[in-house]
Amino acid sequence: MVVNNLGFVETFLRKKNKGDRQVYADLKLAVTPVHVACIMDGNGRWAKAKGLPRAAGHREGMERVKDIVRMSSDIGIQVLTLYAFSTENWKRPKSEVGVLMNLLVEYLRSELDELHKENVKLFTLGDISRLPEMALKEVEAAKEKTKNNTGMILNIALNYGSRLEITQAVQKIASQVKNGKIKAEDISETTVSDYLYTAGQPDPDLVIRTSGEERISNFLLYQIAYAEFIFVKEAWPDFTFDRYRDALMIYQNRHRRFGGL
Repeated sequence: MVVNNLGFVETFLRKKNKGDRQVYADLKLAVTPVHVACIMDGNGRWAKAKGLPRAAGHREGMERVKDIVRMSSDIGIQVLTLYAFSTENWKRPKSEVGVLMNLLVEYLRSELDELHKENVKLFTLGDISRLPEMALKEVEAAKEKTKNNTGMILNIALNYGSRLEITQAVQKIASQVKNGKIKAEDISETTVSDYLYTAGQPDPDLVIRTSGEERISNFLLYQIAYAEFIFVKEAWPDFTFDRYRDALMIYQNRHRRFGGL
């Protein structure tokens, strides 16, 4: 799926200064993916390579989140999904989990006003009830403040696992069948989609994973059936504006057939 909005592009370019326009110069801004999903990988390895604690990698990674969110909103991406914390990440040392949760709080406190000003709607994928009290409070406040915004949807996947998401969707549908609200023979792909966390959102057009790893890691397994995949060698802290632009350019030069010719 693509956006074809030349009026937006012209307005966007007028608003940008010369330096910013150069960053986007090679992008076909009238043909952008509707939904981009990012597996933000490599913070720890980035820090280790520089002789720094893993926490430093996560902090630098947060700076890239700010950049990619800003650029995505600028160029007209409608949905940006960031895989921030998986159901498996609880297995990490408590100290590292604490750092990640503190950075989430810090990000929301520092960026929420700007997100709201830019009309971004914050949404979460996953079971956020398990988050520490302070993190949960900040997430809920951010979602409430931005719930009526009509710009880019920013999905933050927190305590997210796709297999669990699908399992819960099946359980809910089964319950509806048992209660006579849905007939089994009427269950369709749309029905399943309607019971996922991303209900009502377009499926991802592009999935980007950083750090050179080439696997999905239990991320949006149902939704990415026809997504394009780009695996970049840079760790997430090195995934700059330029690298994001390059990934978008690769996407724009692919021919998507969706099983056809």
